[in-house]
Amino acid sequence: MKKIGITGGIGSGKTTVCEIFKLLGVPVFHADIEAKNLQNNDLQIREKLTKLFGEHIYSSDGILDRKKLAGLIFNDSTALANVNSIIHPAVRQNFLEWADNHHDASYILYEAAVLLESGYASDFARNILVLADEKVRIERTIRRDHTSAELVKQRINNQMPDAQKIKMADFIIENNNEKLLFPQIIELNKLIISDGKNW
Repeated sequence: MKKIGITGGIGSGKTTVCEIFKLLGVPVFHADIEAKNLQNNDLQIREKLTKLFGEHIYSSDGILDRKKLAGLIFNDSTALANVNSIIHPAVRQNFLEWADNHHDASYILYEAAVLLESGYASDFARNILVLADEKVRIERTIRRDHTSAELVKQRINNQMPDAQKIKMADFIIENNNEKLLFPQIIELNKLIISDGKNW
């Protein structure tokens, strides 16, 4: 069973791409969703985060105030690194356990927004990058998050540039509403299953 990473910038449509892979029977682990679950439900993580940022970072019913946390780490690289050092190892451990339960699959996908930035890309046989033009990404994110173009641009500017990601990725899926997604994903699925035997 091969482990494949998949990533893409905000608004690139990687979630939609992953849903299509699921339709083809490919198991997908959503690292960012798992991170949210752990932040709310793992007592050790909660203890470490409250030690860093105070009890107010969680609501009275034990839910992490992600908006407040984002504000605290947005322009603080040290705080961001501290949070990542708490969350990423726990997510990785959960992924390894999840992967063991899907050992019969030809391959599995590990989907994460900061896969290439995190240094974990080398853990995977191949990595897929979902790409879309900045204008398309901004429009999608505004519709999805009901936010402003300015805030979306700030988030894009805080992520690794696509030009750098392209150099690190093995496969590209274009999602600009110009090329159809299904044919691209079906072909890539065939390639991973067939050529992947030699990886």
